[in-house]
Formats: sequence, structure tokens, C-alpha cells
Amino acid sequence: MLIGSGRERPARIEDLIDSALVARLDALDLRSRKIFTGRLQGERRSKKRGQSVEFDDYRDYVPGDDLRFIDWNAYARLDRLFIKLFLEEEDLALHVALDASASMDAGSPNKLVFGSRIAMAMSYIGLVKNNRVGMTIFGLPTGARETGESRTAALGLAHLSDRRGRRHLRAAGRFLLESLWGSGGVGVRAGGAAPAPGAAFNDALVTIARGRRGRGVMVVISDFLVEDGYERGLRALAAAGGYDTVCLQVLSPGEIDPQKESESGLMGDLRLTDVESGKAAEVTMTAALVRQYRKRLETYCADLHSYCLAREMAHVLCRSDTPLETLILDTLRRRGVVG
Repeated sequence: MLIGSGRERPARIEDLIDSALVARLDALDLRSRKIFTGRLQGERRSKKRGQSVEFDDYRDYVPGDDLRFIDWNAYARLDRLFIKLFLEEEDLALHVALDASASMDAGSPNKLVFGSRIAMAMSYIGLVKNNRVGMTIFGLPTGARETGESRTAALGLAHLSDRRGRRHLRAAGRFLLESLWGSGGVGVRAGGAAPAPGAAFNDALVTIARGRRGRGVMVVISDFLVEDGYERGLRALAAAGGYDTVCLQVLSPGEIDPQKESESGLMGDLRLTDVESGKAAEVTMTAALVRQYRKRLETYCADLHSYCLAREMAHVLCRSDTPLETLILDTLRRRGVVG
């Protein structure tokens, strides 16, 4: 691990996903609450009938049917022509959208590091199961040098086009490392301008929604602490159709329970600065104020959950100190995201 500004930052792909976790991820596959039609044949059974080797049912023969699918054994027994039906094997795409804004590059454990590990684990599951996998990182410094496969500088976006197959695992890992912590990533945030708060999140999701290709699972990894609200971006994903969207809200333990921070001295008269907008405010931290904050955060997260639910999106709150193995193999499996 590289240490920078007091934060552990991955330096190698093995820092994103270790061999012990890889061995357990091999048994998983992506799951969708919806049935999608892909562009290519993948490794997924669907309710759509096609021409795979998985037998499903019979139906009566009608003129024009392919004679290759007549069951001649049934004809010999019943003197009637039947067509054999098979389960179609469908392709499922995965797109991972990772928020790299300044508010994500904070917390202990660091939320962005945790988010990048989630992104790598989900990409691993998709690639080894021969699904199409693409990634977008947004909220990057707009003044930084271009990195990754593609960069939309004005929006602070880095994009990795769809890949398929295990052989692209290292490309996915390098994309994350270079975009986030390379010469064009968050390590140069002080020297590069940050997108306007709120605009980075919403404009990025609108751009992703407009550029949608095919159908599949969309995993959005963010703290969803958006000054101008998250509604416009999520509404665009919902309106685009074709996505089974999963919103993974990453918060640090100190954000969820500031009392943990107060034990380290976050009490009394303080000057707090918003890491994204640069706005500062002088506050007097008291136990009552901490309780008020916790109540407002609970309401905020509950509103986000309801907003997602109303648009048939899944919402999962993820603490950045959660073991990645627990999040993937327990929480996301129980929520039906993987299985």
C-alpha cells in the first residue's frame, strides 16, 4: 500500500482484490431481478426460449417450423409432430459507476479505497462469468492529465469500454489504479479543478444513461452526499430503461456515528471545511448537536432508500470498515445482487 495524506492507497491490483477473496468469488455470478436480452450468448439461463442445449418444453408443430427440432421419438409413439423448446442462454452486461469526488476521498477507512475494491470485485465476478463489463469513474479533477482508456475532461470522467472474459481482469485493475491514483487521478486533486458539487454526480449519471448500450446491471458506488441532490442523476438512469440499478452508499464509521470522531477530539469550538465546495463554517460541537446530526443522516439515508425503491432500484448502505468478503458474499448475496 502507498500512504498519502494519512490514507492507504492501493498500489497493485492485488491490493484491490486478494487471492483469498478471488477463490470465493469464482463461485458467484451476477443476478438481476429482471430478464434482459443481450447481444451475444453468455452463460445465463433466461425464461426466453431459444436454441441452446438446455431442454425446456414441447409445443405442437406448425408449418414453417425448423424440422431439426421435431421430436421424432414422440412422433413414433403418438403419431403427432412436436417441436422441442430450449432455454436461451442470455448475455448480461455490468456497468460499474464509481464516485471519486472529494467527499469520497475521505473517512477512515477511506471510502474511495473501499469503493475501488468493490468495483474491482464486481468487475471480477462479471468478467470471469463472461459477461460484458464496463466502468466509469466520475468526480475526478478536471485539470489533471488524461489517464485510463478514455477521459471526458469537462465532467471529470474516466471510462473503460465494455470488456468480456477473464483475460481483461488486469486491464480493469490498471484502469482503477491509474485513473484514481496515477498522475491524472485524485492524488493531484490539489492541482486540478474539481467539478462543481452536485454537477459531477448528476451530469455523470445523465451521461452514462444517454450512452447506454445493451441492458444489464448498473452498480453505482458513492456516498450520495450530493449538495444539489442526487435525484436528477438517478432519475436519468431510471428513465433510460434497461438497467437493474444497485446503489451502494459508502459511508465511513465516523460519518455514521460522529461520536467515534468525538472520542478523538472532535468536540468544542471547531472550524469545519467542506472538502468539495471549500466552504467553511465555525461550529460548537456538543453531544446534542451530534445527536441532531445522526437523526438528519438517518433521514437522509431513508429518503435515498425510498427514492430508489420507488424507481425499482436497490439501495444498500455500506460502512467502509466492512470486510469486502462480508459485503459481497453476505450482504449483496442476500440482496440478490450476486449469487
